[in-house]
Amino acid sequence: MDVIIQPTAARAEQLAAAIIAKALRAKPHLVLGLATGRTMEGVYGHLARLHREEGLDFAQCRTFNLDEYIGLGSGDPGSYRHYMREQLFRHVNLLPENTHLPDGLAVELDAECEAYEARIRACGGIDLQLLGIGRDGHIGFNEPLSALRSRTREKGLTRATREQNAAMFGGNANKVPARAITMGVGTILDSRRCLLLADGAEKARILALAVEGPITSMISASALQLHAHCTIIVDEAAASELEGTEYYRWILANEPEWAEFR
Repeated sequence: MDVIIQPTAARAEQLAAAIIAKALRAKPHLVLGLATGRTMEGVYGHLARLHREEGLDFAQCRTFNLDEYIGLGSGDPGSYRHYMREQLFRHVNLLPENTHLPDGLAVELDAECEAYEARIRACGGIDLQLLGIGRDGHIGFNEPLSALRSRTREKGLTRATREQNAAMFGGNANKVPARAITMGVGTILDSRRCLLLADGAEKARILALAVEGPITSMISASALQLHAHCTIIVDEAAASELEGTEYYRWILANEPEWAEFR
């Protein structure tokens, strides 16, 4: 695991986008795992700009989102399909048939979860999975006590998670669906590379627990410590409670992998 500290949230978002763009240029048929939320909007804005100004090509890319609310169709403004369409899909040349999210209106939810896993396998697995972190340390919608080997499944959402996501529902947490389909922790860990982005002082404590604390199902992001190729990108505020910042800064300044991003 590498922890890369950037001076501002904007710089952290720009670096995350640059890493994704490099991976896409190296492998045009990249299988890209996507996340939603405020933290990701800057990343998608940079990717759209790179497509527009530098010709970053998404034509062969396949995408899989982490999750989707149960009960919301793709046209609902609260759905993650709508979010992705507005934030990224309509701004780049991704083919609609290459963009995948769980079906929140599926009649047989267990079958939809199994089918989603099968679609990922059929594409050869996820090459690069973009992640955020919830205030309770969840990745995807893997709430506390999610099994570290869990697969795509239906999951109930905590009140804290619904409050965190209320902005997309007019600020009313009661309007946030109570259940979602989410990739499991094990599904995420199967990705060849994980890239987690976090910013803001409100994420500092949980980030420190996830990165430097014990691996526990109470904080699903802590499972990323088990991943062979995981990068955590944070701004100074989110890094404020990390104990190893001196070493993390040394990594960015000295490791050859990061030379082009310094």
